[in-house]
Order: sequence, then C-alpha cells, then structure tokens
Amino acid sequence: MRLVSPAQIGANVNSNPGKFLVITGAWLLNAAWASGQVSTTNFFNWETAPVHPIALSPDATKLAVCNLPDARLEIFDVTSGSPNAVTNIPAGLDPVTVRFRNSSEAWVANYISDSISVVDLSTARVKSTISTANEPSDIIFAGTPQRAFVSCGQPNLVQVFDPISLQLITNLAMDGNRPRAMVSSPDGSKVYVAIFESGNASTIISTGVSSGAPRPSPINFTFAPSGGLNPAPNSGTNFVPAINPLISTSTPPRVGLIVKKNRNGRWMDDNQGDWTEFIRGTNAAFTGRVPGWDMPDHDLAIIDSATFAMTYASGLMNICMAVAVNPVSGKICVVGTDALNQLRFEPVLKGIFLRVNLAQVDPFTASSVITDLNPHLSYQASQTSDADRTNSVGDPRGIVWTSDGSRAYVTGMGSDNLIVIDAQGNRATTNSVITLDAGPTGLALDEGRRRLYVYNRFAGTISTIDTVALTVINTRPLWDPTPLAIKVGRPHLYNTHDTSGLGQASCASCHVDARFDRLAWDLGDPTGTIKIITNANFGNFTPGVTNNYHPMKGPMVTLTLEDIISHEPFHWRGDRDGLEQFQVTFTNLQGAASSLTSNQMQELKAFLATVRFSPNPFRLFDNSLSTNLSMPGQAVLGRGSLPAGAPLPNGNAQAGQTTFRQTVAPTDCIVCHTLPTGLGTDMHFNGAVWQQIPPGTNSSHHTALIELERANDLPFKVPSLRNLYDKFGMDLSHTNSRAGFGFFHDGGVDTLVRFIQDAFSITNDQTTADLTAFLVSFTGSDLIPGSVSDQNRSPGVASLDTPAAVGFQLTISSSAPVALLSNMVALASSPASRVDLIAKGFKDGLARGWFFDRTSGNFQSDRLSEVLSPASLRALAAVGSEQTYTIVPAGAGRRMGVDEDGDGFLDRDELDFGSDPRNPLSLPIPAPGPLTISTNGALLSWSAVPAMLYRVQYTTNLASVAWLNLSGDAPATNNTGYKLDPSPATNLARFYRIVALP
Repeated sequence: MRLVSPAQIGANVNSNPGKFLVITGAWLLNAAWASGQVSTTNFFNWETAPVHPIALSPDATKLAVCNLPDARLEIFDVTSGSPNAVTNIPAGLDPVTVRFRNSSEAWVANYISDSISVVDLSTARVKSTISTANEPSDIIFAGTPQRAFVSCGQPNLVQVFDPISLQLITNLAMDGNRPRAMVSSPDGSKVYVAIFESGNASTIISTGVSSGAPRPSPINFTFAPSGGLNPAPNSGTNFVPAINPLISTSTPPRVGLIVKKNRNGRWMDDNQGDWTEFIRGTNAAFTGRVPGWDMPDHDLAIIDSATFAMTYASGLMNICMAVAVNPVSGKICVVGTDALNQLRFEPVLKGIFLRVNLAQVDPFTASSVITDLNPHLSYQASQTSDADRTNSVGDPRGIVWTSDGSRAYVTGMGSDNLIVIDAQGNRATTNSVITLDAGPTGLALDEGRRRLYVYNRFAGTISTIDTVALTVINTRPLWDPTPLAIKVGRPHLYNTHDTSGLGQASCASCHVDARFDRLAWDLGDPTGTIKIITNANFGNFTPGVTNNYHPMKGPMVTLTLEDIISHEPFHWRGDRDGLEQFQVTFTNLQGAASSLTSNQMQELKAFLATVRFSPNPFRLFDNSLSTNLSMPGQAVLGRGSLPAGAPLPNGNAQAGQTTFRQTVAPTDCIVCHTLPTGLGTDMHFNGAVWQQIPPGTNSSHHTALIELERANDLPFKVPSLRNLYDKFGMDLSHTNSRAGFGFFHDGGVDTLVRFIQDAFSITNDQTTADLTAFLVSFTGSDLIPGSVSDQNRSPGVASLDTPAAVGFQLTISSSAPVALLSNMVALASSPASRVDLIAKGFKDGLARGWFFDRTSGNFQSDRLSEVLSPASLRALAAVGSEQTYTIVPAGAGRRMGVDEDGDGFLDRDELDFGSDPRNPLSLPIPAPGPLTISTNGALLSWSAVPAMLYRVQYTTNLASVAWLNLSGDAPATNNTGYKLDPSPATNLARFYRIVALP
C-alpha cells in the first residue's frame, strides 16, 4: 500500500437537527514520500565500465552522455557553458559509448545488448538498432567514404559498418585480447584500437596438467637458471624476505615461475635468470612450447581505414584503458596500468605492484615512450604522505587533448580526480590535480567556451570544469537507479586513495572491473606461517597427506569477482574462509595504513554479492545449449583422427553436457564439478542423501576442495567453470601467442583442448569438441540439476548469471509481423525464461513505454489505464515512430519499461500529472475536487491516475497515529477519484487522506 501523500481534507462538521449538514474544510497537501523502489531485485549489475560515455556535438551545442545504469542517452544543451537537460532517449542495456556522426545523429554502443542505437537527435528517437558481435565497446567514424568502426571485446573483432545503409562491411580480427577504446587520426585515414587485456609480455613456466603425476618441471633441472631449486630464490641464492625460521623445516611446494620479456627480447625471472632457451629456444619443449615461441604483446592496433590493413604497437602496458591522439604531434597516446607481476612475494610487492602509465606511440614507426603518470612516487616504500597519495592518479579511463596539443586531461576512475599533463606527459606545474565526484571516466572538451565535461560513473554526475581556472564550477546529478548497497560498497573495490599506501592501486588494479587482469601473480609470503586445513569440505573424497597451506604458494592467475559471495572458501587453494579474511590484504599487499573496518568489509561483501555474469555468447536465444557450435581459433592436438593444428570440429554442447555428467572415468567431471557453476558441492553425503553443510562464520559456505595428482600444489578448491571462454588467447603450439597465461591455477594450460585431453586422457576429436562446446557454454544456468540422492551428482550452488537473450534488441518501423519479435514475445511469455520484454516508442507524438505482462499476454503501457495486445502495439510502429523492443532480466521489466523510478506510479501518468518519473520523491499529488454534501453524506473527489485503486482513510484528530479506512476501495474513473463518506456527522471534525494501492 502506497500513500499518495499525507494529503488530507480537514472538515468541521456541525450537526443540527432539521437542518442541512454543513462541512467546511480544505485540502492540506504535503509532498512527503518514501524513497523509490529500485533494489537489487530489479536492478542487475554486470559491473560494466564506460568506454567513451560522453561526447560534444560537432556544432558544440549539445552534450550527449551515456547514463549506463539507466540504459539511456542523456542530451544536454551546453550553449550557456553549463549542461541543461533537454531530453533522454532509451538505449540498450549498459550503454558505454556515444559518438556523433553529425550534429543531428548519434550512435550508442550497448555493451550488454550487443547493439548500436542510432539516435535521431532532432526527434529524440532511436530510428534504427544495429546488431553487433559480443560486447560492442567503442565507435569511430573514419575513412573516405565514411565507415563506422565498432570494437567488440569478447570475440576480438572490429566490425566495419556502412553508416548510411547500416550494413556490415567486414569483420577485422584483432591479434589481441579485448579490443576496446578507439580513436582516429586527425585526417581519418587511420583508426587506432587499444587492446584492453593486452598482457605485458609475461608468461608462466609450468608443469601443465596431466591425468597422473605432473610432468617434470624445468625449474627442477640443475642446468636451468634456477639451478634445480624449486621454488627458486629471488635474490641470488637467498629468499627476500627470508623464510620464517618457524617453517624452515616445512618444504615449500614445487611451483611454477613467472618470466617476462625485456626490451632486448630476453625472458627473465625476478632473479635475473635468463629463461629464453626454455621459452623459445632449443629447450622450449621442456615448457611445452615450440621453438621460436613468442608473445607479440600487441597493445595498440593501427588500422588503415581504406584498405583495412593492420599493424601493431607493442610493449606499452598490461591494461590499455583509453586512447587519444595529440592533434599536433600525431602521437597516439594510451593510458592504462602495468603490472609488476614478474616480482615474487607479497612483502616485495607491497604497495608498489602497479604503475599508471602514459604511452606515446609514433604513428609511423610504432615506437613508444612510456611515462609514469605518478612521477612523485619513488616506489621505494609502500606508503607515502597524505599529500602525495592525494596527487596520485589511479585506474585512468579517459584522456583528451587540447587542439594545440599542449595539454591533455586524464581521469582517474579509482582516484576520483583528473590530472593535467603537457605534451611530453609531464604534470602541469600548477593545478595539475582536480578532485571530482566518484569514478570519473569520460571527457568532452568544449574549447570555445573553455569548458571540460566529465562523466563520473560511480557518482552518476557530470562535472563542469573551467579550463582556464582549472576548477569545477558545477556538478549536475543524473537520475541513477543504482541501489544503495552498490554505491556504498563499490569504493572499497576501486578507490585507490583510500585503499593503498601510494594512492595509485586498489583491489580493482588486478580485479579489473571486478573481473581479472589475465595475469598470474606469486603472492606467497616466505615470512608467513603454515595454515592448517580445518573444517574443510572434500565432498566425495577423503583427503590424503597434504602440506596444508604453505605460505609460499607459487603463481596463481587472478580470479574473477563475479558471483563469488556464498561460494566460499576463496582463492585457488580455498585458503580464505570468507571475504572477511581479506581484511589484511589492504595493508599487507596494497600498503594501506589501515585495513577496512568490519562494517566496510560487509559493505564490500554486499556490493560483490550483486556482481553477476553477463549473457553467454555461446548459448542459443532461448538459453539452451547449441548442438552445432563453431569455435574459431580452437585446434586439435593430433591425438585423434585429425592432424595436429587442424580446426576443432563444431561441438555439440548438449552431447558435451551428457559426457560431463558421466560418472565413469575418465569423463566423470560431474563428481567434482557440480552444475550450474562447476564449483564443488557445499553438501555432505551421509551415506543416503546429500545434506547441506550449515554456513560458518559470517555466513560463509563450504564448497568442496579436492586432492588430485594433476598439479604440483595440493589441495585446491574445485573451481568455477563459468568464465572459461574469457581465458582464450594462450597458444603453446604456435610461435605467436596472444596471452602469456591460460587455464588452470597458474595459467600453464594454453587451451581447453589440451586441458581436456591431458587431464582426462581423451583423444577423440569430436568428444573433445563437444566437451569444449559445453564448457564455453557453462555460464547461464538452466543445466541438468544434481540430486540429493545421487552420490556422484550432488546438487550445486546457485549461479548469479544472465540468460542469453537478455539485452537483445529489435527496432521496427512498420506494423508488419516480424519473426524475431514473435520469438521475443514467446520467450517473455514463459516464466521459466527468466526474462521480461519491454518496448519503447511513440504514440500520438509522445515518447512512450510498454511492459509485457506474461499473465495477460498484453503490453501494459506507461499509463495505467492503457493496455495493448502485441498486435495493437505493433500497429503503432511507422517510419518516424519506430518501436524498439528489448529483452531485460526478469524483475527489471516493469521498472525499465513503465516505472523508471520504481515508485509505483507509471511514467506517463506522472508526466500527465506534472510529476517527475525519474524521481521517487516527485509524485502525482491529487488535487482537491468538489466536495458534495447531501443527506447521503460527504462525497469526496480528487484528481487521480486513471485505473488506479485508492483507499480513503480518516481520523478525528490529526495528532493521532490511528487512521481508519472508509469501507470499500475506490477505483479512479478517468482522471477523477470519488468516495462517499456516509456518516461524517457522527463527529465534530473528520480529516481524510488518500492512499494509492499497488
């Protein structure tokens, strides 16, 4: 029940026998109201990062901003030098980039929707929607004739479209992982693409994986640079820091070793050991590689916009976050972060493990100059002064140059600031740091008005900066439906000033955008102690002799933070019982002066509990498994009927699931990896049924550990299998490898094909293809569940993921039936689909929204009284009055379709009443109507939302907290509500209030 307002009718009632009843009074209106209804149950968080979320129109009159959490494009008039809202236009899910094709047309890249919204700004409508490959990230218009270049992250593509016909011209395959930010040369002849997860030319020396004992490690060879010592010392013949004497008799596990290619092309460890012969030379076979193996480490692609020919620049950094061109020098400038993961041990890396860099690349030679954007840091200690930490920039996500090339502005999403640099990349001498709202990312420069606009992603605001005074002159909030739990907990992951000793690093430095950095790190601690395994769950298995948890654990690849809460324990080894045990990480690794408080850890935990996996690109539209899945880039090993290097056959993921669920070796995967996550069971088998293990301290769960002699560091937590396709890129069988780390705990297994065949002794190519198809299709749930009575197929923990169709969009411009639209309606009609369907368009010249009600089979409009059948809604579509349909997660449809602020009043109803549909505190307050007195009583009337049900309550004393209901609720007739009080004369005074019922 929602109170429209404490709007009351105050009435003095006089009763005189033989005379008419006289009532005098007035409406007493009050706009007080509770907060909106946006919550983590109707808001879905994929923790998507903006790429180019703000742009100035070519005529410098309009500012366009991607309101990412609200799935809209905001348009502002900036002719005054400050942003004044003009309109907002529905886009797709998680819009990350907006680019103007001209002053009247903008293109929006929708990351989750896999689409481009083509927006006509003169009519504020989406006139077309272009389907793209997975994860469209940035857009550039370049070339003659003009082409639209769209970077698509997961498939490593740049798609090229004709901006007039909107037809795909070609797909350009990138030799790099996750192409993202783009920019063109000043003359449009080149397009520059920053490779987001480019790697840093580091890789692993590993034993790989096998079905039995692991293969010999070259680190154990006496003729290797390690001298046969494993783990190898990191400082001459010693360990720095020295091994804790209390554990000196406990043998550390034999582990892998990270090496990195230097500027001379030599592969070195952190003790100046040269492993080049084992990486690419005559001894390469000992590390599973072929002679000549190399990592080109492509960081920046250079595309000829006419011929589509490509070259690359290398050796810039690990995460290439944003790119811009100095318009005078022509140098391509990339900002991002670089990791020192070749250094071992947490005490060595404490506070200094990351650099924030600017790379300036010569467009002709691809040579580069690297500049540390934090020149005030010496990295000789893990902490610095408060002033120095405040001056640091972290997690840089935007860069823009002035037209004379003398100044650039760089935003720090993690440091909540902006720095000013000169043409050489040096900090400006005065006002070089400007403090901003939380999470500044994109930049738009209006030099004519001396203004710089910044989109602050986490705060949901736009900052306006005076470029002469270098001060913030105003900050404008956007409507942001992000739930409070996300806003409060998110800074603990990203904020570099609050969570590190030097101000440049945070948890998100490695867990980039709550995912990973594609690197392995050796965060062991020789000064640590042995942690004894207690209260661990080994599922079906009885643990044998273990080394427990030795503090020198060896290299481990960074794990994603997507859907980790309630899936404890954490880390590859399962050596952290819950998130609370990471409290020490803020001081011990990040170098902060103090850890987060217990309350702050719970805030971080609540935030992480919202981060879900995005739609799986390998699932079918209805989220089912494909029976004929192509997997480009995957090759066989020559152990079956096909020769080594031949393309892997198309896979049948349904058959792969059947094989996965077998309980007879070697394909008894299900015994360890439960569905739908791949994690181990958090149950105990009592001999008859599986029983839930009660959560432990801080509600931590007990997903299973396992001891199998397939690796060299036991035991391990049974890992999730939901993001395996994100780890493609490493290749040991060819001389060119996009990544230095692949699968398994240390990243030492390059392909899923090798993992399947080496770990399970499978040789059949089709069986391998089917299992691979299933593994890349894992995310998305809707898999065959386990059973409490099946000892080999335990029920699994739930997966926080997203059905494959979520985000899918279709724009129509006529009433003709469309098969795709019929499929969307059919999918949304099924409660099992876990999706809703919304539509945005126009009716009678007004922007409107609709939500598909699966119960009635009709579309509820944003006016409560208007309901249309699918055919009737489609009949409204026409050129100039297009309709865009979008599949959204179940539970989000009503809010996103017809009630944007979640206050229970539909959007157009609110506009009709003059209230704001993007503000839960702005409500359609009922205006008083005539008060009619008769012998039947007092007939109350008020302006009302058509078809809404109202309840009239009364009291005889405003000081009382008790309100009584008049019998029977009153549905509004057209725009008016009526209610008769048959007995107002029984009291001297009666006060009324109106309640709107949901």
